[in-house]
Amino acid sequence: MRCRNAAVALANGVRVRQGGVMSLAATTQTPASRAALPVLVALSVCHCLNDTVQSLLPAVYPVLQANYGLTFTQIGFLGFAFHATASILQPVVGLATDKRPVYWLAAAGMVASAAGLLLLAGAASYWVILLAAVSIGLGSAIFHPDSSRTARTASGGRYGFAQSLFQVGGNTGSALGPLLAAFVVLPLGQESIAWFAALALTASFILWHTGRWARAAATRSAKVLGEAPKNPLSPSATRWAVAILITLILTKFIYVALLHNFYTFYLIETFGVSIQTSQLLLFAFLGAVAAGTFAGGPIGDRYGRIAVMWVSILGVLPFTLLLPFVGLTGTAVLSVIIGVLIASAFSAIIVYAQALFPGRVGLVAGLFFGFAFGLGGIAAAALGILADIFGLRALFIACAFVPALGIVTAFLPREDRLTGL
Repeated sequence: MRCRNAAVALANGVRVRQGGVMSLAATTQTPASRAALPVLVALSVCHCLNDTVQSLLPAVYPVLQANYGLTFTQIGFLGFAFHATASILQPVVGLATDKRPVYWLAAAGMVASAAGLLLLAGAASYWVILLAAVSIGLGSAIFHPDSSRTARTASGGRYGFAQSLFQVGGNTGSALGPLLAAFVVLPLGQESIAWFAALALTASFILWHTGRWARAAATRSAKVLGEAPKNPLSPSATRWAVAILITLILTKFIYVALLHNFYTFYLIETFGVSIQTSQLLLFAFLGAVAAGTFAGGPIGDRYGRIAVMWVSILGVLPFTLLLPFVGLTGTAVLSVIIGVLIASAFSAIIVYAQALFPGRVGLVAGLFFGFAFGLGGIAAAALGILADIFGLRALFIACAFVPALGIVTAFLPREDRLTGL
């Protein structure tokens, strides 16, 4: 019944989103919850700016290749340095700041991203470009755990809504980065990358103020709530639940990586569309991902996290199976449906994981954001190799079965066994 209700809610995402905002305003508000919406919007804007900056790097690879004569191997190492820094350091930062929060750290991380952009704009050699990639990756690694913790603090108990609003900013930034590269960097040259350092510094300024709010809110919460609740599950049950959540993340990001990296090539090869048309259809898919990300959180607050995971991961299977066998219009429509559905689970997964590790919000955010980010890079490389061997159509048909792994949702511990959901 909960899955059916969630399916209906996902199909009527606009109504649910409006209801989510209305119910937030209608709840009894504490001083912290009164400040929640402005703080969450600020964090979402900063997430947008952060992911715009980090998505600029791969978007300008053609410019860097032309200016420095880079080989594909050098470009590959550039991507590896960026992804490795951003993904590996995130759980380290999260674990360290869970034990001792540093409320100005996210602002400092965005300064590191700004420095990376300035290095990239005026780089004299490949090694400077590599250093710029590491600096941008460092900024991203610091931003996600700290800001995710602040988002939960600002949630007013609506954890899914808070995570969705926070994450939709990142989805928007990921979509904007390539557009800015196409309309600013390509016509104006590599030096114009320096202008985007202003975005990172703006985010740093905002994060300084949200950090001050988080410090005050954490002090109030410590006085009111006392010790954090314990996870009622046994260590073995917790490990089992984490393994299932990682499987769901794996399922989601393999398919998203397929469309993010190879959808345009599939459209051009299969239907003979122009590069511009393929980019517009990719942008429509990315917009659907952003919409699904935002819808999933409030729906999870209302119908349960596990219900959203069922509909999002396993429920998308019929559409992925059908996509390789329809025409251009059908492909465009199905890609939007797939984007909305498959993206809706991420907030539910993060909130469920936070309930498994009470008081370890930064660690959970670092692990899952870092794992997802690293997985995206690894999946893109692996899928590229398979596409060269078997062809794009065969790859899309094979990957269509990946969401079937969503069946493991059945083995998650019931939500009523956990607190903080």
